[in-house]
Parts: sequence; structure tokens; C-alpha cells
Amino acid sequence: MSSLSHACNIADLRRIARRRLPRPIFDYIDGGADDEVSLDRNRSAFDGHALVPDALVDVSAIRTATTLFGQPVGSPLMLSPTGLTRMFHGGAERAVARAAARHGLAYALSTMGTTRLEDLAAGFAGPRIFQIYIFKDRGLTAEFVARCKAAGFHGLALTVDTVVAGNRERDRRNGLSIPPRLTWRSMLSFAMHPRWSLSTLLSSPFDFPNVSHRVDALAGGPMSLFDYIGGQFDRSIVWKDVEWLAGQWGGPLSIKGLMTPGDAKRAIASGATSVTVSNHGGRQLDGTPAPVDRIAAIRDALGPGPEIVCDGGIRRGSDIVKALALGATACSIGRPYLYGLAAGGEAGVDRALTLLVEEFERCLALLGVNDIAALEPRHVRPCGVK
Repeated sequence: MSSLSHACNIADLRRIARRRLPRPIFDYIDGGADDEVSLDRNRSAFDGHALVPDALVDVSAIRTATTLFGQPVGSPLMLSPTGLTRMFHGGAERAVARAAARHGLAYALSTMGTTRLEDLAAGFAGPRIFQIYIFKDRGLTAEFVARCKAAGFHGLALTVDTVVAGNRERDRRNGLSIPPRLTWRSMLSFAMHPRWSLSTLLSSPFDFPNVSHRVDALAGGPMSLFDYIGGQFDRSIVWKDVEWLAGQWGGPLSIKGLMTPGDAKRAIASGATSVTVSNHGGRQLDGTPAPVDRIAAIRDALGPGPEIVCDGGIRRGSDIVKALALGATACSIGRPYLYGLAAGGEAGVDRALTLLVEEFERCLALLGVNDIAALEPRHVRPCGVK
């Protein structure tokens, strides 16, 4: 706990996580595709936007509450869906959800998560989102919709940028598999982290409980993540599939993985209620623009109504302020809370969220904004522009 209490920012939590995890597991959180250009650009793009403060504004009270997926949230921040969460800490998704609940934030459970969606819903009273794929077996996708309705999920997020797996070279070099296996490249790192190895490798068999009853790809033992994704995800999905899913669900639906105004408009026309501007954290197509740099054009295309979530590169509360000023409704984070989870379980996630929310509110006060509804494009400008 002392390490957590001395963590002043997300970068500090990342350093703690790096010490506590075997190299292959840390690299899975930290890495991106190919040369990791998109991964680096997601973070650095925020540095290209300067904040322009207003003076002499009463900021004795700061209003950050809003709605997301039709549900009230304490701040315009949500926790992105991340797969394989149990690899980073035994508390897995339920530890993350408990921390999110304390902060009044929305949490999205991944199809590839390590907790059954019914179990997550039973233990998390906050805004619940389920991240869904359209599988080759449409019956499996329809089953997910029915289960989410029965469990009381508030929204779906359809991920559309993973028709094939990105070329994540760190994972290839490390021989990452499901479950993790010892290779000559990774054996020393696992041996040097006995606390993680004993609690994770010797625990109950690793599984994807939301899909394992229908998908037998894991029955033969450890296998490549890339082979699994390639074998189960459908490369043929088109906009008609979005229309089908929207009709099946009938509730708040975000399309995650869009980067252009045209696709954003098509998503809304196909039945989605929001879009998540994302390049999958730089883990899929390398060389793409940073999501924050696409927000303004997409907001111009959609107008003031639909929700826009900026996903990727958030490391500071000021990043959230910049994205909102450019037109986002909210931001979502993945790596920041996973660093916290790996650093200290539920307490680590809580520390990550506390840091971001405190930074966010402090930035608003220093910017002279007492209500997130008052954020406007004039509060940011490209660096170097007078």
C-alpha cells in the first residue's frame, strides 16, 4: 500500500506494475502493434493541444456529473473493456468494477474477460456496459444480447476494429498464450516474479467464461491469441450487421473503433446511439491518427446530439479536459487502470481513478471552468497557434 500511496500519477503506477509483473504479462498491457507508432502517437497527441484558461471565474464548486449510455456518472470517464484481466491480478474484473463503483463511473466488461457477465452484474450496481463482437456464429452474439438484457446491462459497445488481430510483436516474441506458458524466453522472468507466478499459474484453469461454453477453441490447451481471434471473429461484418445488432438490443449502443466522420454518421444511421473514437490503443492498425485528433471533425459531422467517447492515450486529467473541449462526451481508459490493478489490485485501480479524477477537477478549476457543460473549443488550440 505504501507504494500506492506514493504514486503521484499514472506513470508511477506503470512503474510499480512493471516491477510486479513478469515481462510477458507487462508487455501485453503495455505494448502495441508493429512499430508502436499509433501507441506513441495516442499519448503525444495531447501535448499538441494547449489549454487556454479563462480568468476570474467562480470555481468554488466544480460540476463534473453527466450521463453516459443513458446512466448518471460522476465524471465523464469510463473504464474500457480489456481482455485477460485475471492475468494481471487475481481480483480481475470484479476488483476493477468495485473501484469504478466508488467513483460513480461506468465500466465495460469485455467479451474476452475472465468474469461471467452475470457475476459482474450481480456485484456492480453502477453503469454496466458489455463490449461485444459479432462472431461467425450469430447465435452466440444473439445469446450475448439476451444475457445482457437479463443481467441488467445498460449498454453495448460493438468493437469493429479487430476483424483480424494486430501484429503485436512483443507478444509474439514472448510466446504469450492462453494460459501463459513458460518458454525459454520467458521462464526467467516468471521465475523472478514468484508471487505472481504462484498465484496465477497455479490457480484454477484459465478460461474465457463468457464464451467457453460455446467455443471449443481452448479445449486443446494453450494456443496463440492470434490464432484464437483469427478463428472466431468474422471478417465479413458490414453495416447491415450493425443494424441487426441494434434491432436485437434496442438500447444504448456504441460502435467502438471508428476514426472518420463518415463512419460515425453511418453508425448513427445504422441504429447506434454513440460512437467510440478509437484505434484500439494502438494495438491493431499501426500508423493511424490519435483519437483525440479526430474528435473535432466527428463532432462537426454528428452535431450536438450523439455521444462521442474518446478512447486512447489518456494519462492525465488534463487529457480528459482537452478531449471534452474538442467535442467528446467522455473519455475511456484501459492501460491506466490496468497499471493500477497490476500494482495493487482493487486499491491500485482506486488509486488510478482517484489520481485522474483529482487531476481532471484541478485542471477545470485552473482553466476557469466550473461546469463541464461550459467547456468549448476555444479552451484548446494547437500549440504554436496564436
